[in-house]
Amino acid sequence: MDGDPDEGMLSWDESVFRNEHVFEIDYVPETFKHRESQTQSLTYALRPAVRGSRPLNVMVRGPPGTGKTTSIQKLFDEVGAQTGDIRTIRVNCQVNSTRYSVFSRLFEGTFDYEPPSSGISFKKLFGQIAEKLVEQDRVLVVALDDVNYLFYENEASDTLYSLLRAHEEYPGAKIGVVVVSSDPTLEVIDELDSRVQSVFRPEDVYFPVYDQPEIVDILDERVRKGFNDGVISRDTLEYVAELTAESGDLRVGIDLLRRAGLTAEMRASRVVEREDVETAYEKSKYVSLSQSLSGLSDTERALLEVIATNDGEQAGAVYDAFREETDLGYTRYSEIVNKLDQLGLIEADYAEIDGRGRSRSLTLAYEKEAVLDRLE
Repeated sequence: MDGDPDEGMLSWDESVFRNEHVFEIDYVPETFKHRESQTQSLTYALRPAVRGSRPLNVMVRGPPGTGKTTSIQKLFDEVGAQTGDIRTIRVNCQVNSTRYSVFSRLFEGTFDYEPPSSGISFKKLFGQIAEKLVEQDRVLVVALDDVNYLFYENEASDTLYSLLRAHEEYPGAKIGVVVVSSDPTLEVIDELDSRVQSVFRPEDVYFPVYDQPEIVDILDERVRKGFNDGVISRDTLEYVAELTAESGDLRVGIDLLRRAGLTAEMRASRVVEREDVETAYEKSKYVSLSQSLSGLSDTERALLEVIATNDGEQAGAVYDAFREETDLGYTRYSEIVNKLDQLGLIEADYAEIDGRGRSRSLTLAYEKEAVLDRLE
């Protein structure tokens, strides 16, 4: 770049990024820091599977963006590299929130093709998976990621019951289950049927929120891999870490770095400044909102929109507005309200109303505009 008058500026074919993929939510980092004890517990639980026995079941808990999915992906990759006798399948329950769709994913992972779309019965689907496991003498380890979504749809007990009892119906079938919940308010064990509780005694592995020094450390690693040298100063990185720590969600920081980089590029700047971070934060702070919305059905989105438009209204008034749009009964309405509440998208508070007894008022947990923008 010698003698270039616009030394501080990017030319049109240059980038601040060395590898933009490093800042994507589903990127699995090579070095995975500050989760040694959790990784150890998970490895310990899976060890029997390496010897051909049924592994211990595990319950992984912790708020969003604390490394739960990444540690399971790393562990599954490692196990896969070590032995061909274990089949590991991770199911995203936000996308597959019924027992049938969970087992369709397990079928796909077992046979490497999707089950027939004409729809075979659950019993048959399950039978084929179990028989294949017995025939191959393989141990199956299933990770139900974001298992909280199965609870929101009342499918968790049936799904777990089928997995945990498989060996009774199909002797020789060895299945271990890792359930991963990112809803801190969900009491996983308490919410399961007693028939499941009696067989599901999982090891408990907790993932706490990263503290600020840990966030700096993790983001610094991403910066080195993802940005060119000198793109972001230590001060600016500390500022990103500060905003990330406030949200408690590492995904905010990773998204923030990516957006700030793009913002700097739009200014044709070689460096990411504090202002780029501030601009990007207006979007990045809604990472978990966007994630939650992406898993909603059309009906659920419709109700959220009605709540946003009638923010703070009584549940009865919201229901009337919702029914005009969708023709759905009160029971389904009530279920969706509970789900949106459990997802942290709304707050449903009971209040005493003069002369009318208790009623729920429904308020958004985020700024109205932020929700409506993202629903469009």
